[in-house]
Amino acid sequence: MPTQQLNFGIIGAGRIGQVHAESLCFRLPQANVLAIADIYADAAQAAAARFHIPQATDNPADILDNPAIDAIAICSSTPTHAPLISAAAQAGKHIFCEKPIALDLTPIDESLAAVKAAGVKLQIGFNRRFDSNFQRIRRGVAEGEIGAPHILHIISRDPAPPPIDYIAASGGIFLDMTIHDFDMARFLLADEVEEVYAQGGVMVDAAIGDAGDIDTALITLRFRSGAIGVIDNSRQAVYGYDQRVEVFGAAGSLMAGNNTPHRVVSRTAAGVTQAKPLYFFLERYMDSYVAEMRAFCEAVVQDQPTPVSGEDGRVPVQMGLACWKSYREKRPVRLDEITGK
Repeated sequence: MPTQQLNFGIIGAGRIGQVHAESLCFRLPQANVLAIADIYADAAQAAAARFHIPQATDNPADILDNPAIDAIAICSSTPTHAPLISAAAQAGKHIFCEKPIALDLTPIDESLAAVKAAGVKLQIGFNRRFDSNFQRIRRGVAEGEIGAPHILHIISRDPAPPPIDYIAASGGIFLDMTIHDFDMARFLLADEVEEVYAQGGVMVDAAIGDAGDIDTALITLRFRSGAIGVIDNSRQAVYGYDQRVEVFGAAGSLMAGNNTPHRVVSRTAAGVTQAKPLYFFLERYMDSYVAEMRAFCEAVVQDQPTPVSGEDGRVPVQMGLACWKSYREKRPVRLDEITGK
């Protein structure tokens, strides 16, 4: 029988690990964090002290082997995600894992097979699904408010690029940044993408190109329904974190603009001004991080499917790989061209 309070272990005490630790320790009474692990012992100890977590360790096995722990939050680096999912599944733990599961489909498929064999639950950390603005658009589309969707437009631009050493190991813009937009495209239209066409370039920082990545991209999507999508990405929007969505359909459109620190518009002889978008992703999406972890806890306690499945984690990686192939070969690429190695 499912327990009413979940005992958690957190693997990874970096930025996103601390975001989830704050939610689990301070905002979700249904969660009880027993331990946090990080390969850097000092980071684990600092997080344990900050969030009042009883145990800190530099060995994830201490968490996986703890019979008192019901669920694992995997917040470590991307190369560790798939192996830790498999290990956690074999240990009988329910799993929340940050995106992406891996940078190739084969390890993803292996980890998803381990989850299925163990009969545990897995949720992937696509937090934007839980943003109230985007949920309202999804609901409107589902209820037929705008008729059949014709065009989806997602604008997703960061305020500044991440460090070059991060970019070099990230899998590139399509698997690191756009992957959220791929998930949003599927979520908002409740439809699958059949084909992508990606164009891009290095327009922000030449060092990003030297690291094997691009910093500016425009991607078109062709959905099974015939709808067309456009994703507009940049690593640097000097005015803030630009997050906008529109779904245009046969009977109207639904649009979500940027969140700002306030909604006041100043109109004077000098001009008309208003606040810029929130600058950082944690400011913009903090509530959604709490909501996604609450949803995971509820799925486990109520023995229901998680709202972001392992397959939901797999498809955006497939889309990202298809975009890299499209960009390099300068042609549209169908998703069924992309298989595991």
